[in-house]
Amino acid sequence: MEAAEIARPEIVTEPEVSLIAFTQFQKPEEIDWTTDTGIDGEKLIEFAGRMCYQSWGNPAGRSNADYIRNMLDHGHLSVIEHSVAGFCIEGVSRSLTHELIRHRHFSFSQVSQRYVSEDKARMVEPACIASDPEAHRIWEETAARAQEAYRDLYQILAERFAQVTDKTLKRKLARQAARSVLPNCTETKIVMTGNFRAWRHFIRMRANEHADVEIRALAVKICRILKDLSPAVFGDYQISELPDGTEVATPEFVYE
Repeated sequence: MEAAEIARPEIVTEPEVSLIAFTQFQKPEEIDWTTDTGIDGEKLIEFAGRMCYQSWGNPAGRSNADYIRNMLDHGHLSVIEHSVAGFCIEGVSRSLTHELIRHRHFSFSQVSQRYVSEDKARMVEPACIASDPEAHRIWEETAARAQEAYRDLYQILAERFAQVTDKTLKRKLARQAARSVLPNCTETKIVMTGNFRAWRHFIRMRANEHADVEIRALAVKICRILKDLSPAVFGDYQISELPDGTEVATPEFVYE
């Protein structure tokens, strides 16, 4: 009797990024000041800078974009820390988030493998593996066996902890042990929020050619969104294509 074929996992090949939060600004009524941008995050940055010197007038007629460009050019970056953006990130691997959380100026909320079952989790396949039939076969079979082992271990451990009356605790005890066989390519989901200075640093570090391909793709996607969201702060980043078809983002201003 032939053994039943192991179910193949659903495969994902690129990050899925959604902007979910962005700074809102409300000018104090007692301060007589206006600016030419309609973007709240950019208003806040200029407001914070002008607060330092109480320079609410603008006799030179400098635009908001010019004001922020001058800050970036001179490395006066504390003012851009007031504006924040938050993203919902899906379709990324656990190996990516191991690197992601090293950026400690961000706030993170990630799917818990203790509370959430991974029995049908998607797997993130690197492009260099997906493009090679033999490499893909090995990768897919290995990921499928690991996920099958996870399911089998969960059933065994659920029976072992059958005497635990708290159903949530019982599931946690089984999942936290069974997850030990899951590969780094297991998909995870995470909410990531940070100020604009942190985002500029993240993009500079992770959207360059020396970064891991997967996290670089994520950083470039986030860069594109932030360039549209706040061109005064992120517009100096130029996105270009490398010979291998992947992309990088390069800043004009490198102060951190």
